[in-house]
Amino acid sequence: MKQNRTTRQPEILLEVDRTSGAGPMRQQIENALREAVQTGRLLAGNSVPSTRTLARDLGVSRGVVTEAYEQLIAEGYLVTLCSVRTTVAAFAHAKPVRVKQPPATRYQYDFRPGVPDLLHFPVEPWIRSMRRALRRLRAVNLDYGDPLGTAELRVALADYLARVRGVVASPESILISTGFAQGLGLVARSLIRHGIAHVAVEDPSHPEMRRILLDAGLNIVGVPVDEHGVRVDLLTRTGARAVLLTPAHQFPTGCVLSAPRRRELLVWTSRADAYVIEDDYDAEYRYDRNPIGALHGLEPERVIYAGSASKILAPALRLGWIVAPQSLAKTLQEVKRAADLGSPVLDQLVYADFLCSGELDRHLRRMRLIYQDRRDALLASLKRHCPAWKPQGAAAGLHLVAQLPPGLGERNVVRKAHRQSVRLYSLRSYAIERHRPAAIVLGYGGLSEREIAAAISRLGG
Repeated sequence: MKQNRTTRQPEILLEVDRTSGAGPMRQQIENALREAVQTGRLLAGNSVPSTRTLARDLGVSRGVVTEAYEQLIAEGYLVTLCSVRTTVAAFAHAKPVRVKQPPATRYQYDFRPGVPDLLHFPVEPWIRSMRRALRRLRAVNLDYGDPLGTAELRVALADYLARVRGVVASPESILISTGFAQGLGLVARSLIRHGIAHVAVEDPSHPEMRRILLDAGLNIVGVPVDEHGVRVDLLTRTGARAVLLTPAHQFPTGCVLSAPRRRELLVWTSRADAYVIEDDYDAEYRYDRNPIGALHGLEPERVIYAGSASKILAPALRLGWIVAPQSLAKTLQEVKRAADLGSPVLDQLVYADFLCSGELDRHLRRMRLIYQDRRDALLASLKRHCPAWKPQGAAAGLHLVAQLPPGLGERNVVRKAHRQSVRLYSLRSYAIERHRPAAIVLGYGGLSEREIAAAISRLGG
């Protein structure tokens, strides 16, 4: 029986001209390899194919390639190791020009909000899910597939969201995106197709989310946030027919959209024929309060629900999801298809297994305890070293806000902390209108209890 023979020899691009007058084939091979080394296409230590393999690839005799290699070895471009492998010599190629960038400022302690502890990523459970997903892999899974996402992940998410967040949705209404950022951009472009030009946003809110809306072509209008959440009574004046909210744990103030405001908001959506884009970014982390269901559970046809794995696992996974109302579902699917034909399939299959095996539930229960201890350490350190700072929004999430006493400016505090190698984030850096009381946003997800105590001690000093 005939067998297919393959080789592990490296492949390189060499162009030769077989027309008359192009010069000897040996000379062409020499020149092509020499140029590849000189221009940096082949770097020091790169292997080149064996003489037999390159001769077969180029359709020439092995002797021609051997002579070319011998000449380049003599010139110092190539070197043969143990008479087995031929590589580019250590000093043969020109060093590529690198653009010098100013060194990034490194802080010993960084209170960046919205960042989970990446050292606690569940590596072993994730590897087990990868193995199971690959064992179940079918040839059809390697095609482009449905732009909505794999059926396995959408079914798993439908179960998880209904069970944990009160989002009752069919798998057909769920779209998998490349993180929340892409999902928000898809929603923005879909809203434009439906004739919506203005969207309201919380003030303060995440600047990156506002930029995504603007880049998509929407106009944004800021609506103030108080201790009860967004000022729904001011939405009518904006003329917007959509609003982007973080109702379970407002970013960055940490407040919760109250029950009366939620009812008022849904009345507004009906009267204005409007949508709510619900960013449910870290609702799984709660410590001193009862669970709060998603807005989507109250009015599925007016709320566009969006979540991701960035805060509950790791941003690098780039996995997000949107639960779309029926009126937007087809448009979202078309926009997603045009954007990238669908998110990476293998990652979706792994995450589906991770959900169905209960590993995410176990991870969240473990991380809640860890984050609560860090939150408690931060509150205790503030009370001891910065007693005039008033913590707010500490009942859930991965960050809190510390209101500064009168006369203590945000810029001054951030600058002095910088000198102590402590990175702080001012509340006003998230605001549209700079009229809020001075406050600092303190993210504690990525710092240990010991690091939190040491950093706040420096601030107090």
